[in-house]
Amino acid sequence: MGSLDGLKILDFSTLLPGPFASLMLADMGAEVLKISSKSKPDIVLDYPPFIEGTDISACQAWLGRNKKTMSLNLKTPEAVEIVKELVKEYDIVLEQFRPGVMDKLGLGYETLKAINPGVIYCSLTGYGQTGPLRNAAGHDINYISRSGIISHAGREEEGPSLMNFQIADIAVGSLNSVIGILAAVNHRRNTGMGQYVDVAMMDGCVPFNSLDGASFLVSGIQPKREGERLNGGCMYDYYKCKDGGYMSVGSLEPQFWASFCKAIGREDLIDGTVMPENVAEVKAEIRGIFKTKTRDEWVEVFSHYDACVQPVLDLKEALLEDEQVKVREMVVDVELPTYPGVKVKQLATSIKLSECPCEYKHAGYPIGYHTEEVIAKLGLDYAALEAKGVFK
Repeated sequence: MGSLDGLKILDFSTLLPGPFASLMLADMGAEVLKISSKSKPDIVLDYPPFIEGTDISACQAWLGRNKKTMSLNLKTPEAVEIVKELVKEYDIVLEQFRPGVMDKLGLGYETLKAINPGVIYCSLTGYGQTGPLRNAAGHDINYISRSGIISHAGREEEGPSLMNFQIADIAVGSLNSVIGILAAVNHRRNTGMGQYVDVAMMDGCVPFNSLDGASFLVSGIQPKREGERLNGGCMYDYYKCKDGGYMSVGSLEPQFWASFCKAIGREDLIDGTVMPENVAEVKAEIRGIFKTKTRDEWVEVFSHYDACVQPVLDLKEALLEDEQVKVREMVVDVELPTYPGVKVKQLATSIKLSECPCEYKHAGYPIGYHTEEVIAKLGLDYAALEAKGVFK
């Protein structure tokens, strides 16, 4: 049994945040039915590349893992009635529309709660259900910008820097949706009551200001780029090597800083600590030292020291060659269900449970693959509904 066996989820989300949340839940055993519209493109599922010899994209195969998929045109009254029937069984709803959209469709929380009082209804949005920005469009870059966390990130001269990791989407939207849903499940177990879960990606970015944010609220002093302990204001940083590769230095604590200094042959820097008064001067010296060896030569040097220093790996090195990733089984081979014998490498779910580990039963199906099966289970006429455009 999976840890979440028995949970049944209707997933109306798109793009990355919601689908990644339901992916984690599905990997842990929840039964997820993904509701999509064939007439509304999803730029993440359509994102290339496509798996060779198939019509399935890598992202669709990954984000659709362990899920069933059904096509519904929610603008038709028949589709709305189908959802109302489904929510009697699938009593957890995840949706990612702007505030009010599901209400206009006739599928808002209060409506579904009247059908199933125990329903848990999670709305995942950029700015939440309240506030002046509730209806504003946004993406990851916007949420991390308005939350303040980018105001003191990047380099002093260049300003904010882009990252290919979706902080607000995944670290906030996906994970907080999972946490909120499971918290509501526990509450329902204890009380029998369902509830509404309001997850906003910008909300979750605010506490990501962490140490600097907590300090500012007490001192009123604004953190500066390359002026703080963790944003380049000390030796905690990336350093370019002779061959163009990079090493990351996280030697904050005294014992790690001492090991670092010994490794680079500069024990005279130990007393100055990782954040000396003449930071710029010392950092310039260390940058010069790193440029005397290649990245792999430095890897060999630091393999003999406990100094919190690691190489910056590319994806081939990290996902296919790194022994730590292999041992932790963070890349898995998953079968494409509509192409027997074809397997695809995918990113695994990172939660390790000793008694009920995650299972990777199958990769994503083509959009709408299970529509006819679900309709038959409800005892409805598929052909008649299809003629009305219910599955577009």
